[in-house]
Amino acid sequence: MKPVVGTVVSNKMQKSVVVAVDRLFHNKVYNRYVKRTSKFMAHDDKDECNIGDRVKLDHSRPLSKRKHWVVAEILKRARIYVPPPRTTTERVNKTEVPPNAS
Repeated sequence: MKPVVGTVVSNKMQKSVVVAVDRLFHNKVYNRYVKRTSKFMAHDDKDECNIGDRVKLDHSRPLSKRKHWVVAEILKRARIYVPPPRTTTERVNKTEVPPNAS
């Protein structure tokens, strides 16, 4: 089978990820392109994939009941937002009343 490219939608399991693969096909009746999504479970041996990563999957022998794919490579990492650390001066006690409140 040829390798497929998809996006990681879940990485909650140990050494396993769920990858959504989109495909377009032409509907001859309506003369439109239709998008379909298939979800594949894949083996991620090093546990490197995060949600939103673009990965390439290779077919392998059956590893479990639903796992027949292996993550070959991570094509593009997802940009994950990390909020800046809060300082002690930014914290405001909610029980205090501001000085300009009536």
